[in-house]
Order: sequence, then C-alpha cells, then structure tokens
Amino acid sequence: MIAKQKHRGPDASGTYVNDFLVFGHSRLSIIDPDSSANQPFYSSDNKFILIFNGEIYNYKKIRESLPDYHFRTNSDTEVVLAAYQAWGISCLHQFNGMFAFAIWDVEKRSLFIARDRLGIKPLYVYDNNESIVFSSEIRSLMECSFVKKKIDKDSFVDYLRYNTVHAPKTIIEGIKVLMPGHYIWVSEDEYKTEAYWDINKKIDQKSVNQSYEEIKIEIKDRLTKSVKRRLVADVPFGAFLSGGVDSSAIVALMSEVSDEPVKTFNISFAEEAFSEAKYARTIAKKYKTDHTEIKLTPLDFLKELPNALSVMDHPSGDGPNSFVISKATKDAGVTMALSGLGGDELFAGYDIFPRAVSLLDKKWLYSFPMGIRRLMGKALKIVKPTIASDKIVETITQKYLELPFYYPINRQVLNDELISKLTGIGILPENAVYRIGLNSIDVNAPGFKAPFLSKVSYMEINTYMQNILLRDTDQMSMAHSLEVRVPFLDHELVEYVYGVADEHKFPYSPKKLLVDSLGDLLPKEIVNRPKMGFTFPWEQWMKNDLKDFCIKNLTNLVDKGLFDKKYLWDMWGRFLKGDKKATWSRLWALVVLGFWLEENEVEV
Repeated sequence: MIAKQKHRGPDASGTYVNDFLVFGHSRLSIIDPDSSANQPFYSSDNKFILIFNGEIYNYKKIRESLPDYHFRTNSDTEVVLAAYQAWGISCLHQFNGMFAFAIWDVEKRSLFIARDRLGIKPLYVYDNNESIVFSSEIRSLMECSFVKKKIDKDSFVDYLRYNTVHAPKTIIEGIKVLMPGHYIWVSEDEYKTEAYWDINKKIDQKSVNQSYEEIKIEIKDRLTKSVKRRLVADVPFGAFLSGGVDSSAIVALMSEVSDEPVKTFNISFAEEAFSEAKYARTIAKKYKTDHTEIKLTPLDFLKELPNALSVMDHPSGDGPNSFVISKATKDAGVTMALSGLGGDELFAGYDIFPRAVSLLDKKWLYSFPMGIRRLMGKALKIVKPTIASDKIVETITQKYLELPFYYPINRQVLNDELISKLTGIGILPENAVYRIGLNSIDVNAPGFKAPFLSKVSYMEINTYMQNILLRDTDQMSMAHSLEVRVPFLDHELVEYVYGVADEHKFPYSPKKLLVDSLGDLLPKEIVNRPKMGFTFPWEQWMKNDLKDFCIKNLTNLVDKGLFDKKYLWDMWGRFLKGDKKATWSRLWALVVLGFWLEENEVEV
C-alpha cells in the first residue's frame, strides 16, 4: 500500500504495527525536513502515534498556546499531536490548514481520523464491518487483500452524468470518501462518523452591518492573511500564474507579503490567439516575479497524455492539464505552489451565478401546465437541436424552478435518457447532485438566511470543486510530489464571503467584489481582459492520433458488459461524422473510464 503511493511522499517512509492496527506513511518534507519529524510520529510520552498528510498553517500560534508540551521538533506534525493531547477532538477547531490524519491512542486503544473543512486533502475509507482501512489514494486501498476491486453500479451512473463520482461514494464499491469537515472515531465499543464543521452553521454574519467599503477592506485583509499563512515552508515555492483574475490576485498578495521575488509559472502556447501568456507577463513584470514561461505545443501535451492517465487515482473527464503544469513546476525545482483555485466558486465567477438569479424572475413559466411546457420543449428541440437546447428543455420541465431541481442539469454531461440508451439501465439511481442540492435549501445560520448566491456557491463547492477540481489537482500534482495550496479556501475567508449579501456579490462585471476589494493591485488589462481559454484539438486527436486508443478503451467497456454495443458504436460513428450531440468530451470521459478500469483490473 505504501509503495503504491510512494510518489506522494518520496522523502521518507515508515510503519507502526501493534496487535490492533498498522500505520504506514510516505513523507513529502515541506516544514522541518529533519528526519526527527518523519512519520509515524510518536508523542513525547509515546502514548499517541500520528500519521498526517497536509499542512497546518497556524501551527506556530498553536504551539505557543501549549507551553507545557515538550516539543522535540519544529514541525506542524508534532503540533497536531500536542493539540490532540491537550484538547481531544476539539483540536480540530484550532487548525487552519489542509489535512487528513489519524491518531492512535495506545492506552485507550482508540483511533481518531479527521479531514479538513473544505476537503482539500483526500481521505478514502473501506469498512467491511470487521476491519477499517484508509488511505490518501484509492489505488493504495485496492492493494489491501480484503478490498474488492469492483465497480459501484450507482457510482458508474454518476460518472456518466458528471465525469466524476460525488462523495461520499467512489467508483469502487465499498470505498467511501470521508466527507470534508468530518472525523471518524473508533474504539473497542464505538464507531462513529460526525461533522465538526458545516458551512450551513458557520456563516459569518459580520458583513450584515458593514458598508461596501468595509466589506472590501475585510475581504482584502482576510485574503492577505490567508496568502501569508500559506507561505510558511522550508522548501522552494512558487505560484501558478495563468494571467486570470484569481491567480493574479494570489501572486499580487504573495508579492506584498514575501521578502523575496515570487517564482511564477505559466503554461503558454504557440497559438497566440489562445495564449494567456501576455497577461501572465503583465503581472510578472508588475510584481517583478521570477517568471518561468513553459511553452507547449499540442504535440507536447499529447506525448504526456499516457502518463497523465496512468497516474490517475480516480477516473475523471479532466485532469491532464494539471498533470502537465505540475510536472513543469516540479522540474523547475519547486516543491510547493499556490493556486487560484476556489476564486470562481467563492466570488460568483461562473455563468451559473447570474443565470441562477435570472431564473428567479422566470417562475411565471411554471404557471403553464406541464403538458404545455413539454410542447414548448419539443418545439425548441426541433428548431435548435443542440445540447444547450436539451438542457433548457430539462429545466423548464422540472417539477419546481428551484435550485435543487435545475442546478443538477447545469454541469450534467450525459442526460438520463442518453445514459439509459447507452447502458440499458431502465431506472437510474437518484441524481447525486440533486441530493446535495436539497442540502443547499438549508444553508441558513440560526436567525440568518444565507444569500441566494451563497447557496449557488454551496452547490459549486460541494459538487464540481470538491469532486473534480480539488481531486484532479491533488492527484495530478502529487503524482510529481508537488504540494498545491489554495488561499481562497481558507475557512475564515469562506465563512465571511458566504455571509455577504447578493447586492455586493453579484458579478455585474467578472468577480466584481473580489476585483473591487483588491483595488489597484490588479492592472486594468487583467480585469478587463476578454474571456478566453485554450482548447486542445481533442476532436482531431480522437479522430486521428488517439483513434486506436479510443476504440480500444471503448471496446473494454463493451466487453465488460457496461454498454450497449450497438448504441455506443453508433454514438462513436456520429462523433466521427461531426454530430453536434456526439461531442468529443462526451466520448473522452468514456475512453478514460475504459482505460482506468482495465489499468486497475477492476471487476464489473
């Protein structure tokens, strides 16, 4: 199991064994690289043993509040253990960071497992009612003799819908995700999983009595503190710099609080029309960063694709981009990098935010009987037969025009009708995003109603961000032993922005609240830049360079009995002919799934 995830921690490894459990750990040294901080880590009295993945950014402050503890290292690892000895489970409320850890109490024979509030660091668990096994990666768990490598049928459908599987489930039957903000307690007579943090109950209401100017000052202050916390490291570090608002904001604030030039990394392309390099250069020049521009061609990317797919811990319709930039950053001698991930979710950066608000004004549509709305939908499909039209029709034919009902349609890749045809499954399981959406209705602190845009943020954070963006970032960066830190996901910042009223947060211009809060830190050419994004020539690749690879892995799915042979090859044929409803992205996610199941010898 340790060997399977050695890439996550190449600097040291160790085990602890007793009659009740085995701990294993592979270390990536970031803070206090001395061997005395290697893990499993023993408390000074040898009564507690810890294995820990992640970073506690405020560990120095916590350490100061524990003067009676005899510290032997300068690591945040030892602070986690000391905090647990002092405060028990309540120590979780003291930590500001990203983490997954487990602590064994030798005397009480109890096990305490916990994960950070926003789910930045992964933690997978398998429980067969006799034993419990957990790890930072699914593939590591599958090395355990009693974990069956079998696909979870409901999760299979979830993957087809969204190109991922939503927590707490995974693609493998029985392997679950410990949810963000949760812990597990195991002893001889007790086993429980409980939440210690929930944004529903932690919304900061401070902004209610503040002016817009005061809110901007508060946001800049909290984000600056978040960035400063995340610069604590004993290894070379840098930042991903795309030239967009989020990454530019992080680099600007890093430059303000750092004593030395920030190392920045940008992936650029020869196709100038699609390249963001000139925007990244603008920020690099303004803040005098040590800037590295990594120039790639589509062929460079294509060459790395097999490696990216091979290191994928959980199948995903995305991820290779993160693999390429992480590899280039690590090759440049950097072990830790900051990312702008989370800015869109927090500051209404996606189209779904204004679109959801506009739907609030369209409830009059639901005064029409369902039959009339269905006829309207059929007419639209005839006039404009596109995927976008299909989603509009699904939206107007929902039972209610409420967030839990229409939001799941927003990011769905394959609709349920198509999934049934592809798989032959008549009655599909409940939509996982709909289930999460029901919780968004209750995003209310006592006596305080969460702003509507915060409810949309809740959906984005608990679906797309946690189950695609964070998972892909972790698995692709850690494949190169690179740690990625995300300042926008500091829980103190998240709790505050959640409470900000819609009138202040609405994106009249892209991420207006964030941009206004940063003032002149962001040049106008960054704020007012046109929306763009480089799209690799996936369609051409899949029809040419990757054609045999695609056919082979789609065949894997057919041979395993997961797909209707006739309908799948008909869809592939329509793709080759350029059918707008048989897009490359719909088929690529299936190719990845076929590859991953075969590569990891997963049974159906």
